[in-house]
Amino acid sequence: APGEAVEYHSIQLMRDEFLMNIQKFANSIQRTMQQLEGEIKLEMPSISIEGDVSDLAADPETVEILEQCVINWLKQISTALEGQMKKTPQGNGPLAEIEFWRERNATLSALHEQTKLPVVRKVLDVIRESDSMLVANLQPVLTELFKFHMEASDNVRFLSTVERHFKNITHGSSFHVVLETIPSMMSALRMVWIISRHYNKDERMIPLMERVAWEIAERVCRVVNLRTLFKENRANARHKTLEARNTLNMWKKAYFDIRAKIEASGREARWEFDRKRLFERTDYMATICQDLCDVLQVIEEFYNIFGPELKAVTGDPKRIDDVLCRVDSLVTPMENLTFDPFSIKCSQYWKYVMDDFKIEVLVIEKEAKNFIDESFKTLRSAEAAFDMLLKFKHIRSREAINRQMMMKFNDILAQYCKEIDIVNRIFVQNLDNPPLYKNHPPVAGAIYWERSLFFRIKHTILRFQEVEEMLDSERGMEVKQKYLEVGRIMKDYEDRKYEQWNETTEQVLPTLMKKSLLTKTSAVADEALNSDRRAVFAINFSPVLREIITETKYLEQLGFPVPELARNIALQEDKFLRYTDGIQRMLDHYHTLMGTLNEAETGLLDDHAQELVRVFRSGYKRLNWNSLGIADYITRCKQAIGKFESLVHQIQKNADDISSRLTLIESINLFKYPAPKSEDELPGVKEFFEHIERERAKDVDHMVRWYLAIGPLLTKVEGLVIHTNTGKAPRLASYYEYWENRIYEVLTKLILKNLKSFNSLILGNVPLFQTETILTAPDIILHPSVNEIDKLCMHCVRNCVEVTKNFVRWMNGSCIECPPQKGEEEELVIISFYSDISQNPQIIEQAVMIPQNVHRILINLMKYLQKWKRYRPLWKLDKAIVMEKFAAKKPPCVAYDEKLQFYSRITSEVTHHPLIKDEHCIRLQLGPLAHTVQENAKSWVFSLGRLLNESARDELRSLHEEMEVARCLR
Repeated sequence: APGEAVEYHSIQLMRDEFLMNIQKFANSIQRTMQQLEGEIKLEMPSISIEGDVSDLAADPETVEILEQCVINWLKQISTALEGQMKKTPQGNGPLAEIEFWRERNATLSALHEQTKLPVVRKVLDVIRESDSMLVANLQPVLTELFKFHMEASDNVRFLSTVERHFKNITHGSSFHVVLETIPSMMSALRMVWIISRHYNKDERMIPLMERVAWEIAERVCRVVNLRTLFKENRANARHKTLEARNTLNMWKKAYFDIRAKIEASGREARWEFDRKRLFERTDYMATICQDLCDVLQVIEEFYNIFGPELKAVTGDPKRIDDVLCRVDSLVTPMENLTFDPFSIKCSQYWKYVMDDFKIEVLVIEKEAKNFIDESFKTLRSAEAAFDMLLKFKHIRSREAINRQMMMKFNDILAQYCKEIDIVNRIFVQNLDNPPLYKNHPPVAGAIYWERSLFFRIKHTILRFQEVEEMLDSERGMEVKQKYLEVGRIMKDYEDRKYEQWNETTEQVLPTLMKKSLLTKTSAVADEALNSDRRAVFAINFSPVLREIITETKYLEQLGFPVPELARNIALQEDKFLRYTDGIQRMLDHYHTLMGTLNEAETGLLDDHAQELVRVFRSGYKRLNWNSLGIADYITRCKQAIGKFESLVHQIQKNADDISSRLTLIESINLFKYPAPKSEDELPGVKEFFEHIERERAKDVDHMVRWYLAIGPLLTKVEGLVIHTNTGKAPRLASYYEYWENRIYEVLTKLILKNLKSFNSLILGNVPLFQTETILTAPDIILHPSVNEIDKLCMHCVRNCVEVTKNFVRWMNGSCIECPPQKGEEEELVIISFYSDISQNPQIIEQAVMIPQNVHRILINLMKYLQKWKRYRPLWKLDKAIVMEKFAAKKPPCVAYDEKLQFYSRITSEVTHHPLIKDEHCIRLQLGPLAHTVQENAKSWVFSLGRLLNESARDELRSLHEEMEVARCLR
C-alpha cells in the first residue's frame, strides 16, 4: 500500500542516518586519538622569561638560549608542513578526501594554537626586540603555517556540507537512496564551488568529482555481480540492474543539469571539467547494465512463452523443458567470465559475449517457432490454446515468436472441429444409455448429460467471439455451421426425452398415488420343521413415484414445464419423505423385533402378534398415499409395537434367567478329583473316588436348586402372557415342551462332556491316584486289587450318569414335577431324565470306554510287574528244606561264599530299581514290594550264615577233639 511504502522509506532513512552518525562518531574518536598520540609539541625555553621584554633582550645569554629555542620551533613547523604536503588521501572515494583535510586541519591547528601561547609570543617579542637574524626567517614560516591552516579549516568546513551525501552514496542501503542523493549532492557541490575559496578551481573540483564517480562505479560493481546475478529471482535481478543503470545515468544527468543552471545564471564560474575523467567509466558501465537488462528481458520473454499454458496446450512438457534448459544456458558464459565486464579495457571481449548471446537467441527462436508449428497441429484443447494466444497478446514476449503464435487461429479452429466430432461421437454412442451423475433421474440426467456435452463446445465458441475476425473467416463460417448442426441434433434429443416423460407421467401418476401404504406377505416354512407363521410387511411407495418426484424437480430446474399434479406431488416431497421414513423405521423395528423371537417364543406370542397385525391392517387395506391419516396410522403402529416389544423383553428376560441357570448346570464338573498331597504322594484309589463322590453330591444339590427355580420362572411368563399362574396353561404347552427339551439337551451335554473329560484325564500323562504292590506268596498283586479298582471306576461312572435321576420330569403340558408313580410291584418310580439320557448311544459309549481304559492301564501295570517274578525263588522255596539239603552235602566255604554273593547282589539290584511307575492316570508304588524282596534276600543270607556258623563250629569241635586225642597219645 502507498502508506506502508512511505513508512518503510522513512524507516530506511532513519536507519541510514543513525549508521552514518555512528560512523562519524567513530571517526572523530579515532582522529582525536591520533592527535593525542602524534601531536607536535613546541619545546618551551628552559630558562625563566619573567620580566620586561627589553631587559630580556639586553641579556646576551638569554637571547642566545631563546634563539636556539626559536630555531627548534622553526625546524618543527617546517618539518610538519613538509610532512603534510607529502600526504595524500587514503582511499579513492570522496570520504577519503574529507578525512584527509580533517587530519591536516587537526595537525596544523595544534601547531597554530601553540604559536598563540603567551610564552611563545613573549619569546618571539624578545627575539624581535634583540634584532636577531632569525626574524627574517621566522615570519615566512609562521605565515605559511597560517595559510595552510586556514586552507585546511576552510576545506573541512565546506566539505562537511556534502559529507552526508557522500556517505549516502558510499553506505546507503540501496540504489534508491543513491538516486535520491545525487541531485542534492550536485546542488551542494555547486554551493561549495561558489562559496569556497579553494574548491572554486578545476584542479580541486575535478578530482573530488572523479572520486564521486569512482565511488558510484565501485558500488555498481559490488552489487551487480554476474556470478550470482542470474541465480537470483529474475524480477529482482532485473530491477537491481535497472537501478544500477539509472544510478550511473543519473550521475551524468545531475552534472549537466547543474552545469546548465550555472550557465543560465551567468554570475558563476562555468563547469568546464574533463568529461572523460568524470563519465567515461560510468557511461561504459551504464551500457553494460543495459546489456544485462536486455539479457534478463530476453530470458523473461522466453519463460513467458514456454510456460505452463503452452505445456497444457501442446502436451509435450519434456520438449518445452529442454528449450528452457537451453534458455538457462544462455547466461552460462556470462557467469564464468575470466575478465571484468565493467572494465573499458575489456570492452571488446564483452562485445564478443553479447554477439554470441544474440546468435544463440536467434537459434532458440527458430527452434521455438518450429516447435510451435508442430504443436499446434496436435493440440489437446482448442480453448486452452485460444486462451494462451490471448494471453500472448497482452504479455511481453519475443516479437518473432509472438507473430508466429498469432498465425495459429486456423489450427485452433481445426482442433475445435475435432472436439465437435468427439463430442458428437460420445453423444451418438451413449444416446440410448447415457452416463448419469450421482442421484440424477434417467430423463433429467440424460438431458443434463446432453447439455453438458453441448456446453463443452458452446463455451469454446463463445470464447472465439472475443476475436471478431476469427469466426468471420471462411474456416470460421464452416466451424460455426458444424456447431449449429450438432446443437440442433442435441436439442431434438432433449425435446423427445421430455415429451416421452410428460406423457408417461400423466398416465401412471394417478394410479401410483392410489396404491396402499403397505404390502403384506406371509413367510410359511415347511410344516415338517414345525416352523411358525410370521407376517412380513413392506412399504408400498413405488420407486416410479419417487423417480417422478425427482424428475419433476430437476426438469423444472432445467426450465421445462411439468404437469400440475406432478408439481403438487413434488412440492409435498418432504411430507412423503417423512411418511416413508417413518413407515420404514416402524417396519424395521417390527421385523427386528420379530427376528429376535425363537420358535417357541413365536408360538407363545402368536395371539399378541396377530393383534399387532390387525393394527397394521388399515395400511394395506384402506389407506393410500392420498389419505390424510397417514401420520396417525404411523403413531398407532409405533404404540402397538412398543407395547408388544415390552412384553417380548419381559419374556426374554425370564428366558435369559432360565438360560443362565441351565448354563450353570451345564458348566458343572462332576469329576472334581483331589489335589496331590505333595509332589511325590498322590491320593489312594479309594480316597480318589470317594472325594469325587463327595464333591459330586454337593454340586448335585446346587444343580437341583437351579432346576427347581425354572418352574416358577415359567409360571411368571404365563402370568405375563395370559395373566394366570397355574403352571399348566394349555397355551403354553409348546413353551413348556421347548424348555423341557432344552433341559434334556443341557443334561445330555453335561454328562457327555464330563465323561469325555474324565476319559481324557484317564488317558492323560498326569497321574491322578496311586496304588501299591504287595507280595502275597507266591504272587505279586496290586493293593487295592485290579477288580476293586475296576469296580470303583465303574461305580463312579455309573453315579455320574445317575445324577440325572435328581431331575424329575414335568407332567405333560405343564411345568409341574411329575409325582412318583407305582411300578409293577407297587414300587414307587420317579420319572426323571435318567431313563432317556442313559439310553443315549454316545453316553453309553463313553461310560463303557472309561472302565475299559482303566482296566487296560491296570493290565499294563501287571505286565510291568512280571519282571519282579524272577525273584520268586526267594519266597517260593521252603528255606528249611533247602538249607538242610545244602548242609547235608557238607559244602566247602567257597560254596557258601557263592550263595552269599548271590543273595547280596539281589539286595543291591532291588535297591537300584525305580520305586515309582506312572502309567497314564495311575501311579504304581513299588516301595513295599522292593522292601519285601530285600527282606527275603536278607533272611536267606541270615540262614546261610547260621548254617555256616554251625558247620564251622562242628568242624572246630571235631578238630579240637582230635588234637586232645593226639596230645593224650603223646
